[in-house]
Amino acid sequence: MNRQQLRYTFSYIDTCNMCGSPTRRHKVLGKRLNQSQGKNPRSKIGITTTIVKCSNCELIYSNPQPIPHDLQDHYGVLPEAYWTKEYFTVEDSYFKNEITRAKELIAFKDGMKSLDIGAGLGKAMLALSKAGFDAHGFEASEQFYERAVSQMGVGRDKLMLGMIENMSYPAGYFDFISFGAVLEHLYNPSDSIEKALKWLKPNGVIHIEVPSSAWLINKLLNLFYKLKGTDYVSNISPMHEPYHLYEFGLKSFHEHAKLHGYEVAWHEYYVCQTSMPKVIDYFLKPYMEWTNTGMQLCVWLRKR
Repeated sequence: MNRQQLRYTFSYIDTCNMCGSPTRRHKVLGKRLNQSQGKNPRSKIGITTTIVKCSNCELIYSNPQPIPHDLQDHYGVLPEAYWTKEYFTVEDSYFKNEITRAKELIAFKDGMKSLDIGAGLGKAMLALSKAGFDAHGFEASEQFYERAVSQMGVGRDKLMLGMIENMSYPAGYFDFISFGAVLEHLYNPSDSIEKALKWLKPNGVIHIEVPSSAWLINKLLNLFYKLKGTDYVSNISPMHEPYHLYEFGLKSFHEHAKLHGYEVAWHEYYVCQTSMPKVIDYFLKPYMEWTNTGMQLCVWLRKR
């Protein structure tokens, strides 16, 4: 489907999804197009929505929030459109750091149960199984689910098809749950974390990796747009790939934890790629590492 033909309904948000503070107190950052904006977004025709930052927990989101009539319009694409043939192999290093951290935090014993939310091709499930976990997962995209089963060899008894809103597992069933790069795509991240917590055993941990609302590159691009005399911003992309609905601050999870019975057991920031010229990257990457203003925020939540 042509991206310009996607149909949306727009839903206004009254309270922050993570900390519950009234949105009327939040800061308007600017507006975002339903396509890549480039250097001159004013020259492009499209739909915009307002981008807002929570003044309490630093969550960045759109208000109103665009919701597609069919989620498969966003995510129902072939895995081959994202990945080359080589991606369909599981390297020994895949998910290794996350597994090592998880084992440290839960005092791992062989056979502990894990759940990968948004399992994709099932690569993390395979890595977790190889590392001694009883690995389970679910995936919302039909195309990715079928590839995970047919090409990656993930069992249908371990991998389910569906969205988190429709999933059901016994309470206190899992020792370790991973969202990976998923939470920013979910329309209600607070409810999703709460549901995962119900499936988690006491002292179990949840691994979450999300875009950081403190990313330096977004701040620089927003300054560029402002100097050009526009009110556009580069934060999130609710109506075009990669369909990010939120950017999170570390405080987003600390505030959410106060309400929902867990603690932030560990966190770190990843610099990642910047798409900037190499000569600028030479200076920016060390600065982002030093100031915790990299692209991704990784948090580990422990259920009390």
